Amino acid sequence: MAATFSGVGIGLGLSCSSSNGKLSQRRSPSWSPSRSSVKMTVSVEEKKKFTLKKSEEAFSIAKELMPGGVNSPVRAFKSVGGQPIVMDSVKGSRMWDIDGNEYIDYVGSWGPAIIGHADDQVLAALAETMKKGTSFGAPCLLENVLAEMVIKAVPSIEMVRFVNSGTEACMGVLRLARAYTRREKLIKFEGCYHGHADPFLVKAGSGVATLGLPDSPGVPKAATYETLTAPFNDLAAVEKLFETNKGEIAAIILEPVVGNSGFVPPKPEFLNAIRKVTKENDALLIFDEVMTGFRLSYGGAQEYFGITPDLTTLGKIIGGGLPVGAYGGRREIMEMVAPAGPMYQAGTLSGNPLAMTAGIQTLKRLQEPGSYEYLDKITGELVQGILEAGKEAGHAICGENIRGMFGFFFTEGPVHNFADAKKSDTAKFARFFQGMLEEGVYFAPSQFEAGFTSLAHTAADVQHTISAAEKVFRQI
Repeated sequence: MAATFSGVGIGLGLSCSSSNGKLSQRRSPSWSPSRSSVKMTVSVEEKKKFTLKKSEEAFSIAKELMPGGVNSPVRAFKSVGGQPIVMDSVKGSRMWDIDGNEYIDYVGSWGPAIIGHADDQVLAALAETMKKGTSFGAPCLLENVLAEMVIKAVPSIEMVRFVNSGTEACMGVLRLARAYTRREKLIKFEGCYHGHADPFLVKAGSGVATLGLPDSPGVPKAATYETLTAPFNDLAAVEKLFETNKGEIAAIILEPVVGNSGFVPPKPEFLNAIRKVTKENDALLIFDEVMTGFRLSYGGAQEYFGITPDLTTLGKIIGGGLPVGAYGGRREIMEMVAPAGPMYQAGTLSGNPLAMTAGIQTLKRLQEPGSYEYLDKITGELVQGILEAGKEAGHAICGENIRGMFGFFFTEGPVHNFADAKKSDTAKFARFFQGMLEEGVYFAPSQFEAGFTSLAHTAADVQHTISAAEKVFRQI
């Protein structure tokens, strides 16, 4: 049953009619026979004016039930202001909120929806899998299938361990790197986010950057004492850390393309140089490809740039929209993981059949010829159009993309690290974000988050977005 608060239907895709408060099931104006679930919207008369009344009512209640009203901080719109949006459903490149507003979505559930939301083939496969059960707590054949696909695709991975989130994958890979090298110190980069485990919450990105938080309360000094930091794209700073901590550094972990300070690609030869310095110091190189894995290319950023790390973390896309994570690497390192070796890590729902099924189907779609060329084309057109519109209206703006991942900053640029990203006019970004919402375009509610396109985005979606941006740039 749906729990109904002040005219807001929560659960089962149901929504209350605004006229009599009764539960109703109506088709969205974008309904097509291929849509696989019933959608709820408001009347045509209501939809003429952009309103978030129902979201406001639902969120007001949510704040009494959950810290800040959300289960992940960036969703609360703290850095952009305004009313957080409560979503009702998604399909393809679109999202619908509980007020009936429709949006072109460039968040993609923060990355997983690379073939589009609620893909029919994925949903059909999930329906078949669910007939057999949702979780076994025991091995299943689907784990073998997805593991073989991941190992075949990602250059560095010879063995893989599935977990339930990117955070869990990074926790496991750090423990493994320390166990293998018998060292404890770690280098991470300022503004890079590797989940919310204690050792990583030092000069972190994502929600930590968005909310302007210092290193998180509750993290003991002992947990971060061995975490060393350097600016992204600064090789000299990394070399100095190795010189100062000779023989003590277990690994470098980095996002090969930063997505948690906005979109920040590596300088030419930076990744090559990092690979070289880790080998010279007998340290491991870890690519956190939770965002970039299967997005920049089928083999991830490491295939795209031609750099093979020792260990890799994955997430998002390999679960096709269901909770998932993974870490993998050279066989000799991975064989230290229990039960093959002494480094312990476990998970109740790891490798569950639903996440494996969604991941398998998603990767199959990405193998189709032309997938990444299409992502590169539409994303390039999107970013170029937004930059041209912004500059034409007199705004300082810069941005880039690689395949289906992009970002732009309200600063002249260039942006090579988190310090550069922080020069952005975040107040202007907030006005831009709110204006685009009213035009039916949903970007990440933070200047410090990357954006994502999907195979479901069309040329018409891109043109609508650029036209909306032209209008909003003139207004702000």
